[in-house]
Amino acid sequence: MSVHVIDEANRCLQCPNPRCRENGCPIHTNIPEMIRLFKENRMMEAAQMLFENNPLSMVCSLVCNHENQCEGNCVRGIKGESIHISSIENYISDSCFERLELKPAPSNGMKAAVIGAGPAGITIAIILALKGYSITVFETHDKIGGILRYGIPEFRLPKSILDRYYKKMRELGIKFRPNFAIGGSTGIQDLLNDGYKSVFIGTGAWKPRKLGVPGETFGNVFYAINYLNNPDVYELGDKVAIIGAGNAAMDVARTAIRHGAKEVVVYVRGDEVSASKAEFEYAKVDGVKFEYRKSIVRIVDEGAVFIDDGPDGDKTERLYPADSILIAISQVPQDRIVTHEKELKLNENGNLATDSKGETSLAGVFASGDVVTGAKTVVAAVAVSKQIAEDMDRYMKANL
Repeated sequence: MSVHVIDEANRCLQCPNPRCRENGCPIHTNIPEMIRLFKENRMMEAAQMLFENNPLSMVCSLVCNHENQCEGNCVRGIKGESIHISSIENYISDSCFERLELKPAPSNGMKAAVIGAGPAGITIAIILALKGYSITVFETHDKIGGILRYGIPEFRLPKSILDRYYKKMRELGIKFRPNFAIGGSTGIQDLLNDGYKSVFIGTGAWKPRKLGVPGETFGNVFYAINYLNNPDVYELGDKVAIIGAGNAAMDVARTAIRHGAKEVVVYVRGDEVSASKAEFEYAKVDGVKFEYRKSIVRIVDEGAVFIDDGPDGDKTERLYPADSILIAISQVPQDRIVTHEKELKLNENGNLATDSKGETSLAGVFASGDVVTGAKTVVAAVAVSKQIAEDMDRYMKANL
């Protein structure tokens, strides 16, 4: 691994106008500087820079869609192979994480609450803790990570990485309330009444989007987000059908194979998958099969009925047998907090409405991530949350 990373670093052209950073990276990681420091044996400086720019650098180095972002914009890829930027970033971030010197500012005496310990919540908590705020994170699950832990398979993102983040956050003085849902017996107003100067909502998108076809409630049907949460409790049988063609569908398909399914077929509505090329290729290597131009009509005990869109325009209904059907067509936010907090308004998509500073319709309450945008990428959540942390800081200092 180390030789590969060194070889890749030596291929970097140190472009004066790096497309990998400006065009490719949603959070504008200074990739040439990272590689320069690495080559100069100043890896700790590189790691420090990466963390300060993106607290979830180690995670993003594994789960980002690199082929469409940094690596997809590398000039080396125009006439050859792009530099494996993700491998370099992962090597640096992973090797140096425990040695990072995180020095919080002196305590400013103010408390901030973070609801949800997913990508957005972790980012906000770390940044505000470093600014001297006392942070409490409220999380409905027993461990941190949100979609990172409960929606991305172990083979893509080892859970041990999230355990390392938890330890690092504890070192920063961040407090946690696990297995605790805001929006039930305790609401946002209770937090504000207890003296939290600001509240951040980053509860993610955990409610599966329905297909809306007959048979969706049958016992052989499961939703991807629920399955990925704990695949060990599901008995899918030998033949599994996947509805959906994004990265989540690839995760579900590959996980089902690893849990003993003998035949896994992804049914695609159009002519190509929407998943990244890398995830698509890995799925094929793992043995996943694909059927194209299939529009689902209904689900029955024996499998799923699709309309086959023939090349000549013919449309024929056909039953495709399956022991289980897994639906992977995205998620939307849960409505627990919104139902409890009547002052929180929604946008036209049914997500939490925020202004340009990330503030909701309730003063002092901010939000970002999937609860605002719907299911998006990890790096997108981190990029927006960085700015919102600064806006929360300004708000709290202006409302002492």
